[in-house]
Amino acid sequence: MGGVRTSASRKAGVVLAAAALLATTFTSGSEEPAMAWDNGVATTPPLGWNSYDSFNWNVTEAQVKANADYMRDNLKQHGWQYIVVDWAWYRPGSGSGAPSQDANLQPRLRTDANGLLLPDTTRFPSASGTNGFKPLADYIHAGGLKFGVHLMRGIPRQVVADNLPVPGTSCRANEIENNTTAAWLNLNWGLDMANPCAQAYLDAQFTLLASWGVDYVKVDDIAAPTYRQAEIEGYKRAIQRSGRPMVLSLSPGPTSTGNGAHVAENANMWRVVNDLWDNWSSLDALFERLHAWTPHRRPGAWPDPDMIPIGRLSQQGPVGSPRYSNLTPDEQRTLMTLWSITRSPLMWGGDLTQNRAAELALMTNAAVLAVDQHSTGNRQLFSGTHTAWTANAPSGGDKYLALFNRGSGTATVSATLADLGIGSATAVDLWSGASLGTVSGTLSRSLPAHGSGLYRLTPQTTVPVPTAETFTARHSGKVADVYNASTADGGNVVQWGANGQANQRWRVRDVGGGHHEVVNVGSGKCLDVYGGAPATGDGVRVVQWTCNSGANQRWRFEDAGDGYARLVAQHSGKCLTVADGSTADGAQLVQRTCDGSTAQHWRRQNA
Repeated sequence: MGGVRTSASRKAGVVLAAAALLATTFTSGSEEPAMAWDNGVATTPPLGWNSYDSFNWNVTEAQVKANADYMRDNLKQHGWQYIVVDWAWYRPGSGSGAPSQDANLQPRLRTDANGLLLPDTTRFPSASGTNGFKPLADYIHAGGLKFGVHLMRGIPRQVVADNLPVPGTSCRANEIENNTTAAWLNLNWGLDMANPCAQAYLDAQFTLLASWGVDYVKVDDIAAPTYRQAEIEGYKRAIQRSGRPMVLSLSPGPTSTGNGAHVAENANMWRVVNDLWDNWSSLDALFERLHAWTPHRRPGAWPDPDMIPIGRLSQQGPVGSPRYSNLTPDEQRTLMTLWSITRSPLMWGGDLTQNRAAELALMTNAAVLAVDQHSTGNRQLFSGTHTAWTANAPSGGDKYLALFNRGSGTATVSATLADLGIGSATAVDLWSGASLGTVSGTLSRSLPAHGSGLYRLTPQTTVPVPTAETFTARHSGKVADVYNASTADGGNVVQWGANGQANQRWRVRDVGGGHHEVVNVGSGKCLDVYGGAPATGDGVRVVQWTCNSGANQRWRFEDAGDGYARLVAQHSGKCLTVADGSTADGAQLVQRTCDGSTAQHWRRQNA
């Protein structure tokens, strides 16, 4: 990968290379890897509702039941099942800010004699005495649904201050805390997992949760800003020892992809961004984050782009005034399309009881939900202002294709069917159910600003998927490389030592007349002489750009002997050249009058 060698860029390169490897594997039609943590849950991405986006920490038992009733009556038949009470359910009172304690640890959290958390009985009256959440969980289970709660990482600070005994041990609470707490909520200390009594405390809390019938636990302040590896493993063990299968969800984000292998083995879902709210810039940023997590997405292990900020939000905080989502209808559909084609958990944030017909329609499209729940081989085809993802349908060789227009105006977005191994196919629009008839060569759709489309393609004819290749300069032995793995229009194309990453791999597409497009695997963009067809001078830099059939993106291969070729731009008749014949990493590629220089000779090799 070209550019400055920061640790972040190295990690990005590793992710892209792994993503490219998965893309090759999935294209062949192979199945997903075995489950990461086979605890009987999250075999498909969880679908549910979380109280935070609409009620902050003020949600009441009546509001939880009302949302559960709505899910039971309107959504359960479509696969929605989890009802999750978010943070501070054990803190008395209510408010619009964070539910922290003051310097005197007031107000006191509700716990039992062992320092284990119990629900506040003002907001959850059925939790009186030692009932805990069992009556509420029983109510939710009676509707055929599942129940979840939020926990802050660790042990309540008041339990440490009181130095209570750790259940089932000879330890006291002040022996197991590690003096770390969340920046946004000070209720807990973290746990020193080097002390076995810390695990005993978690085991006791989860034994209590299991006795209530909890099915899902979201643990906060554990995936970011610091990745708490030992504590994550402790929560997994506590679930395993509780005797009850539970989804383990980690927050907040962004979880580092450097921890991808570990988190996929120890949690069912984990946040890839910090809190997501209803604005386009935050949604748009998720395209790259979800792509980066492709190597670690598999049954039982789901990268989580956060609750869905659609519907009636922030009725009692936490962000902004009460409102329906600020995302436009097109942006809302784009969110649901992106979440589905990337097999993300669908955890709704709006108050279900105030859904309108439009929100209900987003949640109950069976064909779209099937992509989220049952597709395989999910991968990005190309990215930028125009982005495409694809996946395999469960059977029969059909493919799913999602097209996105991330630009600010209506635009036609196109995908080359050969990249899916398809020559021609019948196409169905999954959102509308409309047949698009037979398409050949490309699927092109006019999409509104920030809009999307999701399609099912049934192949009528198949073609070989274009082979990925590298282009090695004869004089330096270095390969054509998109600098710093950029996915943006205008990203510079340079030479760099070969490393196998996706930004050094290219696909060549015959466009007729002896010319070809050269398309980067990492970005899906074309090798392009910057400035368009008018740019015919020597030294004009070569970049990547969204493929547009321009003559400055069409190249003729001329034999240069000994297995090398010259790449000649159609619009200028000039050769792809390493500037000044440099042999250094990062040297810019340009067009220059063909002169026989070995800096203009390129060896094509299968990557």
